[in-house]
Amino acid sequence: MKLILVLQRLLLFISVLGPTRAQSTTQTTLAENTPLESTTAPSVIAMSSAQPWTVPEIFYSFGSAEGDTEHIVNFDESSYPVALSSPFTFFGHTYNSLYVIYNGLLTFTITSTSGPNYSPFRGREDFIAALWNDYDDYYTGVLSYQQYTNGSVLDRATQDINQHFSAVNFRASWVFVATWRYNLQPNPAILFQVVLISGGNWSFFLMNYGDCAFLYEAVEAGYDTINSVSKFVIPDSTNGNYRNLKNTTNVNVPGRWAFISNKGLENIIGTQFKLTSFLDLTQSDNLEAVLQQIKQVLVSRGLSGNFEIQKRSVKEVQP
Repeated sequence: MKLILVLQRLLLFISVLGPTRAQSTTQTTLAENTPLESTTAPSVIAMSSAQPWTVPEIFYSFGSAEGDTEHIVNFDESSYPVALSSPFTFFGHTYNSLYVIYNGLLTFTITSTSGPNYSPFRGREDFIAALWNDYDDYYTGVLSYQQYTNGSVLDRATQDINQHFSAVNFRASWVFVATWRYNLQPNPAILFQVVLISGGNWSFFLMNYGDCAFLYEAVEAGYDTINSVSKFVIPDSTNGNYRNLKNTTNVNVPGRWAFISNKGLENIIGTQFKLTSFLDLTQSDNLEAVLQQIKQVLVSRGLSGNFEIQKRSVKEVQP
């Protein structure tokens, strides 16, 4: 009777602890004739079977092993100035330096700022909000960054830009990669990245998103410019769906948003549409379909999707 009582208590103990081992793939069972001293071994083996964390494929390589400059930040609104080895054009302004800020910002004109305190962006600064939030109040993490002027990173950037913006025929000559990671045990609870890319007269930037834990206070992602119409907020960053950013895109690559940051004529990209008949431009239903095709192509070329193309009827009045 005493042995049966001990076994019952041990089974209860296992059933309580078992669900906390989320990565376990081995289930422990206890038969009536199992020696007591052997019952703990299977759970130890099961805990060692957890799969290692891997970086999402859309991310450019990062971290100390890649030669990045790294900063470990603990509850601090730190910003880090970076002198650029090649000028970067951001919607009409050319910069030779920038600031990587702990709260998810990459800025060209300000050294630091707290979490999103105005929405939508109001044209006060030139910046990219990778995922803007007051992380310093809740999370510790690591900022890492590096710039490249040769090597395989430039080859990958060239391939990515020509994939996302097929009419450009682009060749990268400079790349800057900045990565934010928060709560690193056992893997980043929040992970995102900004990649600046330039070559010739072209400038681009990518925003890559991985997992995102719960965030406190306001959240925003997008970019803004000084006194300019060039600004964009990713809808899922402000409507409560920020944890789903890793599944959103404007270039048909889940987790990635890509933009051209030139200004003026450099932003004009030619495209072609095949119309089956003149009715495509005169009948209402056909015209709506054509306008949607135009919008899809513009978004795929890097234009923010926050716009609508509408038809307008003009009536000619005889004098």
